[in-house]
Amino acid sequence: MEKQLHVIAAVSPNSIAEECGLEKGDAVVSINGKQIKDIFDYQYYIEEEYLEMVIRTVDGEECLLEIEKEEEEDLGIVFESSLMDDYHSCTNKCVFCFIDQMPPGMRETLYFKDDDSRLSFLQGNYITLTNMKDEDVERLIYYHLSPINISVHATNPELRCRMLHNRFAGDILAKIRRFYEAGIAMNSQVVLCKGINDGAELDRTIRELADFLPYMESLSVVPVGLTRYRENLQKLEPFDREDARKVLDQILGWQKMLRETRGTSFVHASDEWFIMAGEDFPEADYYEGYGQLENGVGMVRLLIDEVREELSAHTGDDRKRRVSIATAKLAWPTIRMLADELTALYPNVRVDVHCIKNDFFGELITVSGLMTGQDIIAQLKEEDLGEELLLPVNVLKADEDILLDDISVEALSNTLQVPVNIIQSDGKDFVRKILG
Repeated sequence: MEKQLHVIAAVSPNSIAEECGLEKGDAVVSINGKQIKDIFDYQYYIEEEYLEMVIRTVDGEECLLEIEKEEEEDLGIVFESSLMDDYHSCTNKCVFCFIDQMPPGMRETLYFKDDDSRLSFLQGNYITLTNMKDEDVERLIYYHLSPINISVHATNPELRCRMLHNRFAGDILAKIRRFYEAGIAMNSQVVLCKGINDGAELDRTIRELADFLPYMESLSVVPVGLTRYRENLQKLEPFDREDARKVLDQILGWQKMLRETRGTSFVHASDEWFIMAGEDFPEADYYEGYGQLENGVGMVRLLIDEVREELSAHTGDDRKRRVSIATAKLAWPTIRMLADELTALYPNVRVDVHCIKNDFFGELITVSGLMTGQDIIAQLKEEDLGEELLLPVNVLKADEDILLDDISVEALSNTLQVPVNIIQSDGKDFVRKILG
């Protein structure tokens, strides 16, 4: 069998790897006689105090390095791929898949559907478990990778197979049980689709997942996102205000019962449900530590509390400043309210909060994370934006100053003829960026 090579992209200064003479372009072949599949094998094997590492140099020669080090001391090697392996792609065709609703002509990476258990552990991605073989499950248990975030959607086997368009999707509870018995912490999510996995099916899903407490730590319920690019896809209906209130009542009922019987609310509605229903956001203790924050559960409440905490340390002054904030429909009322609370302390600071309609994906998409540069430009190009335009950090591609439609922050600034600054996802930065 051909040896799997892991090419070195960089060597950290003053590291063991540099001391051993390793260079960019060299490749790791094996450690202590064992082949390395991915980053988890590598991290596990290098914990030993004595290593025999086979290296293939840039010139194609193989050599054996004997390394003595402290237990768990890192070698200082950076690999070309952070995972040290190919990403596992999704084998489903979910009825609600957002990627299937993307317009053509965008950057290639936006169309890749990952469904990789390793990314669930490393980055918090949600996975369906449908492409995991028994050996993959055993390997995850062996390394005790925890927590694992699971896209469940429905525990009814037949319904889950239909929703994911995958005949192998029905064994979700059997896999969850294996993780449960191994003591692997899990979180789960349901993308709720009207008339499909709501109502009695949602009751069943909540009930059956709650059986895996305490290792199944939480469940979030989020509404399906529908773009205008749903040609040749199953027809799905958006939720309206009355639907949202019913979903909230259903979840609140389960929370009350589970708090009484299991000591935890367990299931949580994402912020969109409260906004759609016209309901106030619960207080912070409702969210039990914000365990599902990345799924939009409690983000607004946390921002409100952080902004108010920061403002409580301000006495205000007579500084003059004018800025604009661009946000989306769901967040606009909250951002406007917080801006008003700030300007009450700073009466000469003016904050214009612009609600950006999502013409790119369609008006049913109302979250700020899916705002595009072209929509912002089209709707703000005739506006007086003051000294600065502020955008929430979730409009950017991870680790890059690029929006979803490949328009850079610099290009946005040049087009609108105003400096563009990014508000990080905390209340302190919200206040400080407005005040300059």
